[in-house]
Amino acid sequence: MANAGLDTVIGAVRNDPAAAAPFAKKAEQFEAEGHWVQALEAWREAAGKDRNARNLFRCARLMDRLGLDDDALRTYEECTRLPSPPMQVFVNMAVLLEDAGQFTRAEKLLKKVLQADPNHGRANLFLKDVKASKDMLYDEEIAREGARRDALMDTPVTDFDLSVRARNCLKKMAIRTLGDLLRISEAELLSYKNFGETSLVEIKNMLSAKGLRLGQQLDRGHYDRIRQEMLDKLKDTVGEEILNKSLAQEELSVRARKAMQLLGIQTVGDLAARTEAELMGVKNFGQTSLEELKGLLTKHGLTLRQLD
Repeated sequence: MANAGLDTVIGAVRNDPAAAAPFAKKAEQFEAEGHWVQALEAWREAAGKDRNARNLFRCARLMDRLGLDDDALRTYEECTRLPSPPMQVFVNMAVLLEDAGQFTRAEKLLKKVLQADPNHGRANLFLKDVKASKDMLYDEEIAREGARRDALMDTPVTDFDLSVRARNCLKKMAIRTLGDLLRISEAELLSYKNFGETSLVEIKNMLSAKGLRLGQQLDRGHYDRIRQEMLDKLKDTVGEEILNKSLAQEELSVRARKAMQLLGIQTVGDLAARTEAELMGVKNFGQTSLEELKGLLTKHGLTLRQLD
């Protein structure tokens, strides 16, 4: 019974506007004088007496000003769970989340503000910053992925566990790197003197373990021609305006947008010229992202290219 009574007292104290008012007044005076630490302590006292959205917001804002980012974020979050939080709570939270690299959460909060007030100046401004930060992050990831891919292609074939015969044959054929190996066909290897099925199987198994195959670099020009032929046909059915529409204008998930950037797919037409197999070959690209992109194409009267 004693505990229940204590809870009742605490509840009363935490919702006593009259008791909180003197502390709030003192906090505002401290703020006007530029005494931020004292102002924060006074707002904390006010919030302890009356834990409403206004008092918590003023606490969080000062924590933010004083560089107490974690405390500010927690207090803003608590504020959002109370009735009628100031719209600025969501904007300030988004700025803190952007600084922490949580771009998706920040973007969702800012879009929530703009749904309520499409002309909110700070929300519109910060949303542009968040999107720019996301794009920069994607660009950095793509650059790192490209650097890793280039390093892999430059790996000497002598670094791989191959038999002496296979190594010697590759050396005599001037195949020095993994990239060289991907630019030669199976038939070309077999045509070389002393290069037999055993060495071929050995090399194919080594490549397969890395998700690679002989001659895959030779395919690019062939597939590029196929895609261009398909785009030429689609121009007669859906028109160039749709085919040339940038995917940056579409609402795509982070994973789907990243996959498009990795594959160099920039427009709706580029996407329609790709096959399901090509998309599913991207690391971490799953069925959910595939259905998302199929839905985008369906919206424009298109489908992914079918394998012949």
